[in-house]
Amino acid sequence: MQFDFIKCHGSGNDFPLIDAREIDLDDAVWAGVARALADRRGPVGGDGLLLLTPGDKIHAFGMRMFNSDGSEAETCLNGLRCVARLGFERLGIDRALVRLKTSAAEAARDADIAPGVATIRETAGPADLDVTRWPLGVEAHEIVQQPIALLPTTRSFTAVAMPNPHLVSFVDTVDEAELVAVGEVCEAAPGWLPNRANVSYVEMRPSPPRSETSRESQTNSLFVRTFERGVGLTDSCGSAMAASTFAACLTGRAEFGTELTVFNLGGLVRAQAESDGMVRLSGNATFEWEGSAEVDWERGLAGDLVVARHFDVEIAAWAGVVEAIG
Repeated sequence: MQFDFIKCHGSGNDFPLIDAREIDLDDAVWAGVARALADRRGPVGGDGLLLLTPGDKIHAFGMRMFNSDGSEAETCLNGLRCVARLGFERLGIDRALVRLKTSAAEAARDADIAPGVATIRETAGPADLDVTRWPLGVEAHEIVQQPIALLPTTRSFTAVAMPNPHLVSFVDTVDEAELVAVGEVCEAAPGWLPNRANVSYVEMRPSPPRSETSRESQTNSLFVRTFERGVGLTDSCGSAMAASTFAACLTGRAEFGTELTVFNLGGLVRAQAESDGMVRLSGNATFEWEGSAEVDWERGLAGDLVVARHFDVEIAAWAGVVEAIG
């Protein structure tokens, strides 16, 4: 099977993106396509596969996201921005309500976060604190700044679904080896966490004031490092940045209704959480190149890659953002 796609990324979270509005395939086939195209050892690679899917009477279009292991995620906010941009361009619109697997999200074009960087604003939620819906096998309905005895660490976590499940721990310095160890326990889908969960370690960092004479503009920023369900350690995870922003406000580390800058190894987004659980992210939706490939979905293999063009201006603009934040 041959597929045309765009290689894209949101804050360094990269994906092949297929306009699947007129492609009718079984979920098992799409899972195999995801394993093939997102395989880092293959010709394309990515954190997963994004699909632009048809709309309905309520939604202008939809999005599906398959992780690199073929499992389907409830959402992917970095990916949503890329899907929304493609949907806007194909339909000639600037905003939409987008259908996700188990929910919906609003998306709209936004002011560029940097010159030449296509930027999409997305609003998702409400954040859900009820862990019985994950399910997470602990004797509590909510976990806010509490240790979880079943994990190989004594750190405290806050559990937030966006709507995919996230465990967020605020740390002085990210211990990457420990994060991987905790993430792998969750990834193993133990009986007490059958649907797995994303795990993030988050550093609170002061943002510089906007002027040297005013300290009133001093705010906090977040640095988020995530072990993503179905992917592993990743440079960026949009829903993790949203969950971390909400958790920071919930635990008094930041204020609801205040915009934060959220950094990761892939870049940054602007984020704002509200007390009703809604979280807004504004970030890049960068197209890198477009092409096609042959896919053997049963074996999870891709080949015969043809690259039609590169988006050199966009690539350079985002490289300038990454360089500026060091």
